[in-house]
Amino acid sequence: MSENKPVDSTQIQNLQNFVLDALEVVEFKLIRFKEDVEDDSLKFSPLMAHQIFGESESIFGYENLKVKVLYTAGPLQIYIGIKYDKKVEDISNGDIKADDIAGTIASKLPEGCYFVNLDEFLKTLDKADKFQPFGEKLSEHKTVDSEGNERCFEIYHCDYKTPSFLKFFVRLETFVLWFVDAASYIDVDDPQWSYFVCYEKYKNHDGVFQYAATGYTTVYEYYAYPQNIRPRISQMLVLPPFQKMRIGTKFIETIYKYYQGQKSVIDITVEDPSEDFQRLRNFVDSQLCLELDSFKKDLVKKGFSKDMIKEARERLKINPKQCRKVYEILRLYYTNVYDVDEYKVYRLDVKKRLNAVYHKQLSDIKKMEKVNIDTQWMRATLPTMEERLVQLHQEYTIVENGYKHVVEKLKA
Repeated sequence: MSENKPVDSTQIQNLQNFVLDALEVVEFKLIRFKEDVEDDSLKFSPLMAHQIFGESESIFGYENLKVKVLYTAGPLQIYIGIKYDKKVEDISNGDIKADDIAGTIASKLPEGCYFVNLDEFLKTLDKADKFQPFGEKLSEHKTVDSEGNERCFEIYHCDYKTPSFLKFFVRLETFVLWFVDAASYIDVDDPQWSYFVCYEKYKNHDGVFQYAATGYTTVYEYYAYPQNIRPRISQMLVLPPFQKMRIGTKFIETIYKYYQGQKSVIDITVEDPSEDFQRLRNFVDSQLCLELDSFKKDLVKKGFSKDMIKEARERLKINPKQCRKVYEILRLYYTNVYDVDEYKVYRLDVKKRLNAVYHKQLSDIKKMEKVNIDTQWMRATLPTMEERLVQLHQEYTIVENGYKHVVEKLKA
């Protein structure tokens, strides 16, 4: 029987040095000019990497590693560049292999749409000035950045019929795996997808206007009987260099305006919204509803009404569930929280809505008990009245804190 060869602790330590955090070594840049390749002020890091490198978000086999993923700002041609000082093969005589970084990233990209040769990638910039947005222009807005520069953004609508658009979109969509948790690519062959893409309009060194992609939103147009549709906002991504420039707000406003004029649209919903998106949506919806007759101060303070549901749906395509949230936000907006009685009335109104499901369950149990149905197991799953009061207070606090952020923005 042969003895096991003892493990060299020094070698183990050396191998640990070759395990790197992908979030620290991967960087992105949007390239408008060739000199941008060396401009470190343009780089931004991914928010996540588990959808590319696994749950540990680690890369194995390199020392002093830098992974550069460059995109041309308009057409979004892609370059993957890898630099390092040493590979694990150097200390293991080739017995241990480093991760195939380029291959791993490329496996998530559309086939044949990336470069590993920087010179070939940069040649594509020579044609970038000819790049134009796809589809129909829907809106334009200007904003001033932190350095005092005026920036111009335009939002366009596209569908599967738009020539060449889908080839561009599958490159734009590759960002979601790095910046949207649990995101996945959509089926671009499905004609019910509708696309809204935002571009920045800027001047190049020759004073000619060019366009850079800044983000997108996808909407799935669900069929609703008999001849209607119910659009559902699916994904929204604004790339990090363009965040805090009102693009997210303009996306929602533009989507609303696009569908408001279509009689076949019942209302607009959202698929599994994140907390950030829900806050943004609440702000836009509340701002729009402030202009509606049924949401005037005196009516809001009387309580939630069917008129609010009807007008919000007909005018803005806001669905009833979201309409109720908007009502609660605007009632807080109009409520004097320093008036003890007025503030108490508001809290009770919101808590009544939060507690509706609990009371419905209690009511169902009582109805069953009247006809001698055993409900012991159902009562065991429900909290006691005292426990429910504690839960209700916690739920209300979370809701109100979220509403306060929206109210502050509305008042600002």
